[in-house]
Amino acid sequence: MERTLIILKPDAITRWLTGSIMARLEQRWLKLVWNKMTMLNRAILEEHYAHLTDKPFFPGIVSFMTSAPVLLQVWEGKEVADVVRLMAGTTNARTAQPGTIRGDFAMSGWNNVIHASENAEIANEEIERFFNEDELFNYNRIDFDIVYADDEK
Repeated sequence: MERTLIILKPDAITRWLTGSIMARLEQRWLKLVWNKMTMLNRAILEEHYAHLTDKPFFPGIVSFMTSAPVLLQVWEGKEVADVVRLMAGTTNARTAQPGTIRGDFAMSGWNNVIHASENAEIANEEIERFFNEDELFNYNRIDFDIVYADDEK
């Protein structure tokens, strides 16, 4: 099974949206394998958003992402990175479709409640940035395997 990182951002925490967002992920049969609340610092944000550090809006990202705790989560499932990206919707909340997490809960480009790894490869890098392997859990959700329509029997 593939894993992906999501960050429930400060606006998700301060607006009490974490349960609603997590419920959507669970309803898609995705499995939460780690969950921790933390305060991010500038150093980790410079690493995580390295592709944005030279942008004029980067100080605003740092200010926002350090304004309150975040919830770092690792989710597991088939093609989970792609599934979560679709569920999250476009980064800019004003153009995110209704029914997506950002379309329903977010307010702007920065205040967009969730970070979702771009793809499986980037997800692995991001998970290593925020978690040690011994922090991740492996357990069975239920007593039967999920059967996907495109799986061979």
